[in-house]
Amino acid sequence: MTPPSNIAGEWKKRSVVSCFILKLDDGQPRVAFFRRSDKVSTYRHSHHLAPISGSVDVADGSPLAAAWRELAEETTLTTDSLSLLRQGKEYTFQDPSVSREWTIFPFLFRLKTPADEQRIRTDWEHEGWAWHDPGAVIRGDGLGGLNRVPRLDESLRRVWFETDLGPEAGEVLSRGLDALAHDHESGARQLADAALQTLRGVIAGMNTRDREPDVWWVTVRFAAWHLWKNGRESMGAPIMSALLAVLSGIERVLEKGQQTDQLRGAALRELDAHVAARKESVDLISRAVAAYVEDTFRSRRGSHKPICILTLSESSTIRQALRRVALESSFHLDLRILESRPLYEGVSLAGKLAEDLFAAAPPATGTHSITLYTDASAALAASDVDLVIIGGDRVAASGDVSNKTGSLPAVLSAKYVAPTARVVVVAESGKTALPGRSDDHFGCSQRA
Repeated sequence: MTPPSNIAGEWKKRSVVSCFILKLDDGQPRVAFFRRSDKVSTYRHSHHLAPISGSVDVADGSPLAAAWRELAEETTLTTDSLSLLRQGKEYTFQDPSVSREWTIFPFLFRLKTPADEQRIRTDWEHEGWAWHDPGAVIRGDGLGGLNRVPRLDESLRRVWFETDLGPEAGEVLSRGLDALAHDHESGARQLADAALQTLRGVIAGMNTRDREPDVWWVTVRFAAWHLWKNGRESMGAPIMSALLAVLSGIERVLEKGQQTDQLRGAALRELDAHVAARKESVDLISRAVAAYVEDTFRSRRGSHKPICILTLSESSTIRQALRRVALESSFHLDLRILESRPLYEGVSLAGKLAEDLFAAAPPATGTHSITLYTDASAALAASDVDLVIIGGDRVAASGDVSNKTGSLPAVLSAKYVAPTARVVVVAESGKTALPGRSDDHFGCSQRA
């Protein structure tokens, strides 16, 4: 008999984290499930299996902070032994058997080494634990007849997408997320392009057999969500903008009522067309920058006095803009680039610009200079500059700009030693973030 629905207003609402711990056993993924003791307040009878879980307290600050706290309290594991691999999209459901409305925040953590398994020490909330195949649990045959907390498979599939996507597409998404998370050299545009290429690989690799279009569409959207949230969250604005534009196009294709096999081909064509359009937008931006320089410094045409431009780090958009100004204008350029430690992206930008100038026909090396400066020499590099050009990894709805480390010192130095210098931010509209807290604007993911 189905329990009656609770009367409105009597549900006890709680936000909880579900922390899954992953290890690789001879290359095979295994997830730990813990047997709840009879001392916990809910789901204690019959020793339900569950991940590490607990309430999100006001003092935690965020669900992720609550997850780390619960892991430390219930297993003694910390960042020394675990790294955050993925977080899943939260969801809400009601359980009349305990008069609760749960909002679940799923997380997947990975043991850093096989030896870290020996560090697991459970507290009074659990009476034991064991490793299980995550795919089998999601399919419903991984825990046998053992009791489990409600929606366990739903929480798990939100962080373990390999089962729903299939082996090929799941591997593509997993590798793509890893590449995004550890790429600290590419700019926001390049990372967004990489996210789109990963989504393309996912769509191409998904098995469409016996998959209804609406189910296929939900799976594609979840893959895109992971690319936004679990790739480089600090670059979330440009990545999300690029993904949403593609998904909007695919949704229009979906409305035509095609079968899943046909839908996949149409979706790939839509994605390819969008990627081509993004390349055209870089050309438009570089033309706009060149026109701005021509208009702002028209009095220097024919003069031997160079236009001094200060920039930093590496941005494909800024590179194309400076290349166009150098090759197509009549100005002499004095380009000053900060080295941008620790990965020396500025050195990379200087090298690529030099290659562009040497490769031009005829070479444009005699009329321009490129000078590298240490980051600590920002004030020296800013002396007498005419322009400071920076990118915009993320632009807040208020107009505030978040860019590479070193951008603010470069701008402040220029305004102090060269008060007439103009500051130009080169960014696409897609990098504008949704309205929100300033903390969200400058947030970054906590991944190893």
